[in-house]
Amino acid sequence: MQLIWYGHSCFMIKTNEGKRILIDPFNKSLGYNIDFPKCDLITISHSHFDHSSINPINNDTKVIDTYGNFNLDFLQLKGFNSFHDDYNGLKRGMNIIYIYKFNNLTLAHLGDLGHIPAQPILNELNSLDFLLIPIGGNFTLDGKKAANLCKLLTPRYIIPMHYKTPVTDFALNDCKDFIISMKKVSKLNTNSIDLLKLDLKTKNMETILLQPPY
Repeated sequence: MQLIWYGHSCFMIKTNEGKRILIDPFNKSLGYNIDFPKCDLITISHSHFDHSSINPINNDTKVIDTYGNFNLDFLQLKGFNSFHDDYNGLKRGMNIIYIYKFNNLTLAHLGDLGHIPAQPILNELNSLDFLLIPIGGNFTLDGKKAANLCKLLTPRYIIPMHYKTPVTDFALNDCKDFIISMKKVSKLNTNSIDLLKLDLKTKNMETILLQPPY
């Protein structure tokens, strides 16, 4: 099972059965010159342009952009309401946290989460294999708050997203504050990783820093 980071908060999950799930696609004005391939499902955490640009992706692709439980033939998906800020959504509105459950692993994408969630959602986020978490601050959790949330949840693997890179001029912080707050960090020279080649029984939380596409 392959996870590809296209930059910002956008990922593609490719299952071993050939299904493709696109998460939070952006448009090219963000700075990443990406043409997204066809996919079977698109999930959108919120409606801002840098997370919800589904055109010109094929029109028959299923799009999920709300909270709830969704049982697909290749995936169990749960969406939970949260906030894009630390003011109950008054500044930037709502955000959806998605948990993707496959036969052999569980992955969560926090979207543009701007606060530490309440305990019921923290309980849902326990026992994760992979956590995709925003760390760039200003619009979301910053590096230190994101690190604190990771330590509460203790996923097996953490993949940071939504931070400053040379490609985008978004007012985001880089990944340094987050990285220095985490104990075990691996930096890869690629924007993709085979999730099933990692140790899914490890109890040692590890941060994996993917290379953004330039």
